[in-house]
Amino acid sequence: MMKSLQSLALVLALAIPVAAAERAPQHAVNLNSATVTELMQLPRIGAKTAERIVAFRKQHGGFLRLEELMNVKGIGEKSFARLKPHLTVGAAPASRPAPVRK
Repeated sequence: MMKSLQSLALVLALAIPVAAAERAPQHAVNLNSATVTELMQLPRIGAKTAERIVAFRKQHGGFLRLEELMNVKGIGEKSFARLKPHLTVGAAPASRPAPVRK
């Protein structure tokens, strides 16, 4: 009996981090203003990926479209598809020029 309770406790302890990793934010996360901590609330986004997103944003002057997130190392098509419903891009930063349309 005691062994089965210990096994159950172990299974539950291991399941909690997995469930937390799939938790989604309550509101859309703005790629142009979110902090590393806010980005980590997105499904399967850890500290390293969140830091890469912020670094990409600083280097390139922000995101104009959600799809630009796939230019960040570690974010491919599958990850982007999972994240897209939870993302938004606010007004593009003034320091980044608008793309030229031909």
